[in-house]
Amino acid sequence: MHKMGSLDYPVEKPMTLREQIVDFIKDSIVSGRLKPGERVPESEIAENLGISRTPIREAFRQLESEGFITVTPRKGAVVSPITDRDVKEFYEIKSLLEGYAAKTACNKMTDKEIKRLEALNASMVKCEARGDFKGFFRYDNDFHATFLRTCGNDKLLAMVHGLVQQFERFRMTALSIPGRMEVSLKQHIDIIDAFKARDATRVESLVIANAEKGRDLLVEEILREKSKHGPNN
Repeated sequence: MHKMGSLDYPVEKPMTLREQIVDFIKDSIVSGRLKPGERVPESEIAENLGISRTPIREAFRQLESEGFITVTPRKGAVVSPITDRDVKEFYEIKSLLEGYAAKTACNKMTDKEIKRLEALNASMVKCEARGDFKGFFRYDNDFHATFLRTCGNDKLLAMVHGLVQQFERFRMTALSIPGRMEVSLKQHIDIIDAFKARDATRVESLVIANAEKGRDLLVEEILREKSKHGPNN
């Protein structure tokens, strides 16, 4: 039997209907088309997409687990608020856990893994150039996951994965802020250089600084929005 080994298969699998709905609603929230406190129009989405409500409700469950929406019995799905306190607490935990993972991974990183970090950062450069923060977000996840896996602590990996998944909205929103992707790319170069130098102390502080920058920009944006709309909104 002739083997078909020369086909150029797509790197990413086609999205399921649920994934498409999740992506659409996330984009609407992060871009500000759906604002905190607004209802996510389930019937309108079903009508416009020509689908039943079942995949929409499946999408709602995922979005709620990732902190994008809150689903209540009579109100339905509502866009969750983002508070500066929530952001500070999330990034405080993330920075400590990822900093420790990077320090632990530093002397275990192979040349192949460091090259992977460079390749991922090069892909992020292309995303930044075309303003694709969602693509940037995916590569950024892989960048951090590389040294998280290498640290060899499965419980830490699971803990960070669960935390990041629960508060995915914070990171996506932070990356959508003008200038954030560019700053992150520069920070990644410094992180890669520290891994190459096997400087565990420096790589830990750089990874912590990377998280703290995301925190500072997002808190600043939240407080700016709050001051625009007044303390009671």
